[in-house]
Amino acid sequence: MSEFRNDLHKEVSALERKSATAARLFDIRRIIGGLFVIYGVIVTLAGINPSDADLKKAEGVHINLWTGLAMLVLGLFFLLWLKLRPAPAPDGAADGGPDA
Repeated sequence: MSEFRNDLHKEVSALERKSATAARLFDIRRIIGGLFVIYGVIVTLAGINPSDADLKKAEGVHINLWTGLAMLVLGLFFLLWLKLRPAPAPDGAADGGPDA
């Protein structure tokens, strides 16, 4: 019976570690930051060389360029925040799970 409990304990510990890894992988800061960086690059590239009609429509403001740069900064902020303050491990995953 003790061997069964040890095997069960090892299996539960492995599942908790996988769960913690999945939770960190799908941290909302990573998703938001990544999307803002991707869209920021696209909008910034579109705003580097605007047409005369686009500039006239925006009253001379390079709106795509400024918006793209702001999106890049925001996306990089989220990714930096994720790097500096990673998500804590769920209870029990750090110490190997509950005691048997």
